[in-house]
Amino acid sequence: MTTHSIAGGGEPGAAVHTAAQKGTAAAARRPGRDRYLDLLRSIALVRVVVYHIFGWAWLTIVFPSMGVMFALAGSLMARSLSRPAWGVIRGRVRRLLPPTWAFAALVVPVIFYFGWKPLKEEGIWWFIKLAWYIVPVGAPPYPWHSGDKSGLLEDTWAVQAVGPLWYIRAYLWFVIASPLLLWAFKKVPWMTLLAPLGLTAIVGSGLFTIPGETGNAITDFACYGSCWVLGFAHQQGLLATIPRYVSISVSALIMAFGLWWASGHLTADGWDLNDIPLAQATWSFGFCVILLTYSPSWQQLPGRLARFDKLVTLANNRAVTIYLWHNLLIMATIPIIDLLWRIPGVWPTYSGFLESIYPILMLIVVWPLIGLMIVAVGWLEDVAAKRSPRLWPNGASRGRRRSQRS
Repeated sequence: MTTHSIAGGGEPGAAVHTAAQKGTAAAARRPGRDRYLDLLRSIALVRVVVYHIFGWAWLTIVFPSMGVMFALAGSLMARSLSRPAWGVIRGRVRRLLPPTWAFAALVVPVIFYFGWKPLKEEGIWWFIKLAWYIVPVGAPPYPWHSGDKSGLLEDTWAVQAVGPLWYIRAYLWFVIASPLLLWAFKKVPWMTLLAPLGLTAIVGSGLFTIPGETGNAITDFACYGSCWVLGFAHQQGLLATIPRYVSISVSALIMAFGLWWASGHLTADGWDLNDIPLAQATWSFGFCVILLTYSPSWQQLPGRLARFDKLVTLANNRAVTIYLWHNLLIMATIPIIDLLWRIPGVWPTYSGFLESIYPILMLIVVWPLIGLMIVAVGWLEDVAAKRSPRLWPNGASRGRRRSQRS
């Protein structure tokens, strides 16, 4: 990729200014989809599903999915804000709401069916909080126990099913705040980039505590704020102006601090960074800096990765659907797998083996269920984006058109 520089005329800051222009120009000339970013988003989604099945704490270190997803979303948001801000915000919100409404349309009635009586527990205030299922800028209400432990689903199913809505809430907050954040980033880039880490140090270290869901929302916003703004830095070309060895070295130090902090604040889940905000924020930030510093900006997946092109395309076109429904579908695998014990001869012969590989069976079964959900409600993402509805948008038709033209 070539860049055109403007002569600096010998001014003292010409070299730095030209480097910034090159970075910005490189970012500006990325037409269409960046397949490297698409691949990262797909890996993040798969990692989330695997984590929620196996519960392996080390996965939060190996690949901090949420930080990666917020960084990628921040990069796309900065790119979109070259257009009028209000239209961009309205479009982003519109793309989220119909898939979220479809999710709520199923989950909320089922919660009521299992005996939820919120008026007795919370009074009239519950009606206001119910609005968060319609516009999820707050924490939607749900019971901690729903149904029967011995029933089809365990009695904490509602907590697990509604859990992913925290990401939708945080995403909306970032979208709404993005015009202001981008303006601040252009004025004082480093302060805007690092300020969320400082806020996380305050609210996540116990020095200052904000109770309730307000505290959770502010903690989430602070924890992943630097990742979101890092997406701005990637899109605006700031990362390209920094020598790679400097970016990697500083990132390594920040990540080392995150692990050091986590080692002194381990919870019942051990090294699960989701429970340690400051460790999560610093580790995710440093990890994303490295990923975006090495960003190759692929127009097509190279080499052996090309075989995953259709899956990557599908995952990116249905990212909201996959994320919203995956927890509920993971729980749905349990009664399906339990049908194995009804097959004659399985219980006395293979029951021990099947129980030992139960999580693996869940991982196998959940993907067809996710596929069915993509077909059933995924098209709402197209409707929300004002596109023609597609049942299985994996790019296959686009590939056929290319071959016909060649």
